[in-house]
Amino acid sequence: MNEENIRARNERDLQARTKSFALRIVRLYCSLPKTTEAQVLGRQVLRSGTSVGAHYREAMRARSVAEFISKVEGDLQELEETSYWLELLIESDIVPEARLSGLLSESSELTAMLVASARTAKRKRSS
Repeated sequence: MNEENIRARNERDLQARTKSFALRIVRLYCSLPKTTEAQVLGRQVLRSGTSVGAHYREAMRARSVAEFISKVEGDLQELEETSYWLELLIESDIVPEARLSGLLSESSELTAMLVASARTAKRKRSS
């Protein structure tokens, strides 16, 4: 498989995974208790967690390498924020850690993939 095919496959995989991540976040939000604390934290994680896929799609439509890098770095910020809100849901005893471990793990994996994409783009830009 040539480099172009690998890149295209990785892009499709990231698109699917970020969308799946967003859907999991939506389902989490819908299942949260209706307490004020849970709803406030839930809205935050809903906003940042669903932004990940949208930012990635914007990155795929970037008009330049610099714009791509900027969009991916914005995506990384949203993932970091999402992890923060998930951690607060756990540490405030609103949601058991076991229930959110998969989302936290996926957030870490998506982060690693996006960091790799940004690094590759930065190398291409400087060569």
